[in-house]
Amino acid sequence: MPIITNELRMSRIYNAPRPLVWKVWTDPKHLRQWWGPFGPEHTSCDMDFRVGGEFKVMMKTPEGEIVPAAGEFLEIVEPERIVYEGDARAPTACGCGLPPKARVTVLFEALMKTKTQLTIETQFPDEAALHAANAAGFSTSWNATLDDMGPYLEKLGEEIA
Repeated sequence: MPIITNELRMSRIYNAPRPLVWKVWTDPKHLRQWWGPFGPEHTSCDMDFRVGGEFKVMMKTPEGEIVPAAGEFLEIVEPERIVYEGDARAPTACGCGLPPKARVTVLFEALMKTKTQLTIETQFPDEAALHAANAAGFSTSWNATLDDMGPYLEKLGEEIA
C-alpha cells in the first residue's frame, strides 16, 4: 500500500448528537460562530448548500484584513458526509482553512445518540501544498477551531434541552 503524503486527517468526538453537529456545519448562522480564530463578531458566512453550490466564509483579522475561505460543494450525503473543494484563487496557501484546490471530506459518525465523531480529511493537490498550508497555520488553526467547537455544541445542546 503506497504512503499518501498529501493528505491530512483531524478528528474529534463531541458530546452532541449527529443531527446537531450536522446543523452546526450546514447552517451559516451557526458556522460563523465557530469557524476560524477571530470569533463570530469578525466572521460572516454565505452558503448555497447544495451540490455545485458555493460558500464563502469571510473573517476579519484584528489588523482589519479581510481573509476569505471559499469553495464549492461536490457531494452532500445528509447527515453522513460533505465534500467540498477550495477555490483555486484563494489568496494564501492556507486559504483561511480551505487551501486552494484542496478537497475536504467531513465525516459525521454517530457513536451513540448523544455523541458524534467528526473527521476532516483534507487532500491537497500535492505534498508541497500541504507543507505550505501548514506553514501558513492550517493544522494549528483547525485544531484550535475544532477544540473550540465542543463548547459551542454543548451550549446549543443545553439551549435545546
